[in-house]
Amino acid sequence: MRKYNITGMGCAACSARVEKAVSKLPGVEKCSVSLITNSMGIEGSASDHEIITAVEEAGYGASVASEESTQAEEDPLGDPERKLLKRRLKYSIILLVVIMYMTMGQLMLGLPGLPLNDIELEIIAAVLTLAVMVINGRFYVNGVKSILRRAPNMDALVAIGSGAAFGYSMWILIDTIMSVGGVANIREQTESMGISGNMFLESAAMILTLITLGKYLEARSKGRTADALRNLMRLAPETATLIIDEQQVQVPVEQVKPGDIFAVKPGEKIPVDGVVEEGISAVNESALTGESIPVDKFTGDAVSAATANTSGYLICRATRVGKDTTFAQIIRLMDEAAATKAPIAGMADKVAGIFVPVVVAIAVIVFAAWLISGASVAEALNFSISVLVISCPCALGLATPVAVMTGTGAGATHGILFKTAEALEETGKVSVVVLDKTGTVTEGHPVVTDVVEGDGYSKDNLLRLAYSLESMSEHPLAQAVCEYARSEHMRTKKITEFTAMPGNGIMGFMDGMQACAGSLELIESQIDISDSDRARAEAMEREGKTVMFFSLDGELAGLIAVADNLKEDAPAAVEQIKSLGINVVLLTGDNAETARAAGNATGIDNVIAQVMPADKERVLTELAEEGKTAMVGDGINDAPALVRADVGIAIGAGTDVAIDAADVVLMSSRLTDVAAAVRLSRRTVRIIKQNLFWAFIYNIIGIPIAAGVLAGAGIVLNPMIAAACMCLSSVCVVTNALRLNKETVNN
Repeated sequence: MRKYNITGMGCAACSARVEKAVSKLPGVEKCSVSLITNSMGIEGSASDHEIITAVEEAGYGASVASEESTQAEEDPLGDPERKLLKRRLKYSIILLVVIMYMTMGQLMLGLPGLPLNDIELEIIAAVLTLAVMVINGRFYVNGVKSILRRAPNMDALVAIGSGAAFGYSMWILIDTIMSVGGVANIREQTESMGISGNMFLESAAMILTLITLGKYLEARSKGRTADALRNLMRLAPETATLIIDEQQVQVPVEQVKPGDIFAVKPGEKIPVDGVVEEGISAVNESALTGESIPVDKFTGDAVSAATANTSGYLICRATRVGKDTTFAQIIRLMDEAAATKAPIAGMADKVAGIFVPVVVAIAVIVFAAWLISGASVAEALNFSISVLVISCPCALGLATPVAVMTGTGAGATHGILFKTAEALEETGKVSVVVLDKTGTVTEGHPVVTDVVEGDGYSKDNLLRLAYSLESMSEHPLAQAVCEYARSEHMRTKKITEFTAMPGNGIMGFMDGMQACAGSLELIESQIDISDSDRARAEAMEREGKTVMFFSLDGELAGLIAVADNLKEDAPAAVEQIKSLGINVVLLTGDNAETARAAGNATGIDNVIAQVMPADKERVLTELAEEGKTAMVGDGINDAPALVRADVGIAIGAGTDVAIDAADVVLMSSRLTDVAAAVRLSRRTVRIIKQNLFWAFIYNIIGIPIAAGVLAGAGIVLNPMIAAACMCLSSVCVVTNALRLNKETVNN
């Protein structure tokens, strides 16, 4: 997905217009505009020039967002913009207080009056109101531009509403001045003219001030939704200590190249992805996985950028640098997710696209209807302005994106990466979770579980024989035996005339005697196996273990059982997934007996075994008849199934191919994070629905009241109260979304 920075957007109507303009371009397959980050994500073949031109013709600015500039950006939501809003708000409030004192202080609050008559007070108030309008001139500039483009936005509503209030007030003021004989006679006017009841100067100033207040609070709240992303960015170290000619040289991290040797002292952060060449230490990987317990690192272990070396001194070799590091990929995934839209946002976008023109039409109808009913121009204008101001579609536009960004940020904090907003929404809808066995439910590498000596053989003799034979083989089971033998401090003996029989075992000669290792069938062809040994092997196989037989010089030397152990959290993870009302399926290429044993140990009833990698996709298609599916895997052979599933979930420690094919990445490789991802998705969607409900219901209830439907019952919204309600609605939507940051995803 290509990303672009968009400037000039002020509300949901703006983002809808940009999205509509770009989506019309030939070659654009998908376009998603985010009001939160002022960014746009594009999929398709359209050129950058065509896309930027389309945005500019729609009345907004656009530029290509490079990965480097995105990752280096300290505040993706524009801190200078918030500072400008703060200054505008401060000066507007100061002027508004003076205006309110002059126009309403004595009459409504009983404050000491000024030695000025009505006309003089209103003239000064008009000048101060004009100053407020100049301070907040952006509303008028952007509003007029949007009207000229025949695509009115929120700024247009504010400009029309406050401009109409000011214009009508000025007309009344000028008419009053002319009625007393002109400007020269104003000072001599001692009697009250009673014009304040028809003036809207304080309303015009109040509207602009409250809207600016709402914008400022909204900007602060939106900024908080990016905290997880900004905090991650700040974790990246700026320098690295390279070892050049046995000397330590500190350089900017951008200068590190693959293959460089670098040192990491205790307390320092690892600058790039690498492999430990020397040293032992514990590394805090919470920045990537959300797991706070440090992980021990030894020679040959991988380390990742932005993780912290807590104890020992490490010398590492750089493997991935710059944008290729795991840390940089996390930032990119979060950034891209923020630039996408959840399907649930579609209805709000459609409404936002036509909302402003409809509201302007309603305001005109309300004004005309009140005039026809016999109301004064001032009363009709009051209702019309209230409709314009209360209808600003900010809350509607923020309802979905602020929740999506907060949800993806909360997930990243706990090591759960949603690649797109669609993935965040769809994860909570799955009704079938398919778990790959090897490397997902199990540890992914076999280990020795049982060593059973034959008659007349000691454990050491059996292990020495097994180690000597299996050290000649590259089979994973052989590697498990060798690893166990080394841990028991065994040494090998020379094997001659070595022969491998794929699918059965291996043979050779040790000390001049024939040695065999392999399946029951192979050993039975060489020697007799007792019923008790056969029964013992069958019992271990029922437990999901693979049994290897060893013989020497025509006698059974013993049995060694190997198994791929379950992950420690596998049973708890399955239980958590089931508790969410989801059917769990175990999918594996292993034999039925081994698969059934793994299913029994984890509590999975539906086990599908002996499935070739090419058939996994077919199984997912069949399971899709039960509902939306999620595939959880880690290997290259899982990639087709991850793509075929409605939601592909990759174990973070898996292959790059699996991670690229997935929609969700579990960086900590904890299987319990599958349930956590589902819970977070459901909570996020619930927040979005709440936000959309309140955004719609606010307008459905607010517009009729602002139009004066309940005026007969004495319930009337003046423009100032309408502006306050509009601001409150936006702040409430953002604040509601921020609750996701306070909820834990693990329960």
